[in-house]
Amino acid sequence: MFEKLQSIVTRYEELTRLLSDPAVFSDPEMLRNYAKEQAELRPIVTTYEASDKTRRELQENQELLQGEALDHEFATLVREEIDSLTPRLETLEQELLRLLLPRDPHDARSVIMEIRAGTGGDEAALFAADLFRMYTRYAEAQRWRVEVLSSSPTETGGFKEVIALIEGKDVYSKLKFESGTHRVQRVPVTEAQGRIHTSAVTVAILPEAEDVEVDIDPADLRIDVFRSSGPGGQSVNTTDSAVRITYEPKDRKNLRIIVTCQDEKSQHKNRAKAMQVLRARVLDLLESERQAQLTEQRRAQIGSGDRSERIRTYNFPQSRVTDHRINLTLYKLERVLEGDLDEVIEALSLADQTAKLQAVAG
Repeated sequence: MFEKLQSIVTRYEELTRLLSDPAVFSDPEMLRNYAKEQAELRPIVTTYEASDKTRRELQENQELLQGEALDHEFATLVREEIDSLTPRLETLEQELLRLLLPRDPHDARSVIMEIRAGTGGDEAALFAADLFRMYTRYAEAQRWRVEVLSSSPTETGGFKEVIALIEGKDVYSKLKFESGTHRVQRVPVTEAQGRIHTSAVTVAILPEAEDVEVDIDPADLRIDVFRSSGPGGQSVNTTDSAVRITYEPKDRKNLRIIVTCQDEKSQHKNRAKAMQVLRARVLDLLESERQAQLTEQRRAQIGSGDRSERIRTYNFPQSRVTDHRINLTLYKLERVLEGDLDEVIEALSLADQTAKLQAVAG
């Protein structure tokens, strides 16, 4: 680890010199890349320098205490300093180890969020709308931008499915643990006898794919256009603007991905949005296959990542939210559904980091 830290410090110092080079200033792209790399390394270098300084101070105090005889008052001050420096050094070393953990390459990306009603009929569709509103409120608080790419609304005000692009800084890093089955327990509005029903909604968080990452052969696509329709089948417009893209690669006989977009009045815009969703799904599939080959390493992560896994329960009678992966229970359901997700997301991130640290230490 020491060698790795030294190489990081050396690179950081090199970047500092490069950023003061007039030749770099004349190249905006090079300047941006160097500045970004330096910004990523700065927390590691700062923490390393602080831990190194603390370690030296601790060592000096320990040597002082073990050396020549000290008067009682001064010895007491030295011991107090040692007692203060020891936990500080432990905290800095733990933080340094966390900073050195490999970062998920997708963490800085925007995401495609897919929310689908599962078991529960209309009640599941209504809860899908509740979840979409929750994530939208959270995104607003983070100053992210939310754009609906596709939706299938119901007559009762819910969604059979809603797909949205969420753009901003580090979106994937904060939302990636939201993938899975979200269960709701509440009395439906339509339930005359007041019985509690259990419904389920699935959420998928896909890192937005860049064109260069996913090679999609146009020959493997079938693109159909049709007339858009809203809930109940009523006509939304009188032109064939809705787009359905079916992806069936010739080299993978069992793979078939279908994406439909009809929210825009422009066929061109619907096609662009459908391709955006398709690329994200293909990237997610490729990433899942790659990760499947690293099962042993994945055991250090939270849960299995399987989207069929029940990850969270929202219990309305008890105003309770429970995340089953980390046994976290909060009694503030209304606030969570209003987008107050910080406590949940921070706990999940901490659990993930702790598991990775334990894997490294083991």
